[in-house]
Amino acid sequence: MRVLLIGGSGQLGSAILRRWTDCEIVAPPHRELDIADSEALRAAVERIEPDALVNAAAFHDVDTCEREPEAAFAINAVAVGRAARLARERALIFVTISTDYVFDGAADVAYAETDLPRPLSIYGASKVAGEHLTQSAGGRAFVVRTCGVYGESRTTSRRPLIRRVLGWRAGDPPLRVVDDVFVSPTFSGHLADALRRLIATPAYGLYHAVNEGPVSWYEFALEAARGAGFEMPIEPIGASQ
Repeated sequence: MRVLLIGGSGQLGSAILRRWTDCEIVAPPHRELDIADSEALRAAVERIEPDALVNAAAFHDVDTCEREPEAAFAINAVAVGRAARLARERALIFVTISTDYVFDGAADVAYAETDLPRPLSIYGASKVAGEHLTQSAGGRAFVVRTCGVYGESRTTSRRPLIRRVLGWRAGDPPLRVVDDVFVSPTFSGHLADALRRLIATPAYGLYHAVNEGPVSWYEFALEAARGAGFEMPIEPIGASQ
């Protein structure tokens, strides 16, 4: 299977490149292929002739999305919907990644695919819109919601929690991590493997794919430090701090 991967430098994209060894993967860097550039995307699809188009890119800085809602919807919704329609026109498998931020987090049990989205942020709302546009495009489309993805990446533009833990050195100030936000941290390699199994089926639709949880980010940081053999100060803080 030939795959055109958008967002190949991130945590999930890097895992796909490492683990989908039975696929021919083409992953142009962002400077060459931006999902928001519809002409560049169409040209790439026509040139590469993939069997599948996988979108692992997103505008996922939650705070910046609040300040720049038009950009958030342009990338997470409009561009994703365009990509889904292009995939349908070309009879390609299409995969796009969504998020737990489509929910308000008020439930005391794990969310199911049938639960109605109730986003509390611009980021979450833009991802819901991208889901709807993908599903309305039809075709061979998978929308996969995940949560708290962690793993190696080929970019240093972001500082995910695991990298902050592993980057701590003696003499650094304590790491401050929220203890009142609960998530299901998901290893990028496991998510990549699940996606590979999924696209081998014709069971198109909406899925949740996470590792077992939940834990607070604080608990996750403690476990990461223990796993790395670190003795380091980690301070619990509230999400509002």
